[in-house]
Amino acid sequence: APISFAEDEIVSMADSTTTIDDIEGELFKIERIREILVRRESELRYMMDDIQLCKEISRLKKELQKLIALPENEKSNEEKQREEELVQQIHKLVETRDFLVDDVEFERLREREEDREMAEFLQSKLSKSYLQKASKWLMTPVKEKKMTSRGQQTSAPYMTKTGLTLLKECCGFTCSIM
Repeated sequence: APISFAEDEIVSMADSTTTIDDIEGELFKIERIREILVRRESELRYMMDDIQLCKEISRLKKELQKLIALPENEKSNEEKQREEELVQQIHKLVETRDFLVDDVEFERLREREEDREMAEFLQSKLSKSYLQKASKWLMTPVKEKKMTSRGQQTSAPYMTKTGLTLLKECCGFTCSIM
């Protein structure tokens, strides 16, 4: 004889007060936290790259300054050639950093678009109760991270010291490398 179960005999893993909306809400929170962590990891990787670029530019500039300090008529051909090499290397590293700045800006815009798309999806597809729970996560501001190129920077910082602002301090507002 086939085994039949009455509906009330099936026991869920969730306690009796947990609803599907509660579970969906918690899953949404976990996904939001994961997204924030992935974004922060990316931000930290950009910061590491920038710090390394700044250190290398600084090291090369110090070497160049020593060569520039020598009287021109006392420089050997090797020293003159090294000067040119250093200028080219510094220029290349500054260009690399400019590309890094552009990448950071592209990431920031992509993240903003993802956030907008998620908000639209939630508004169009999800239940009212779930939306109410999720809205507090969507409305929790994720600090905007904006990095400017050397040409766009001003002498006064306008952000708190979080996230990519640290990049600006290395090669931006307070860094004398550039």
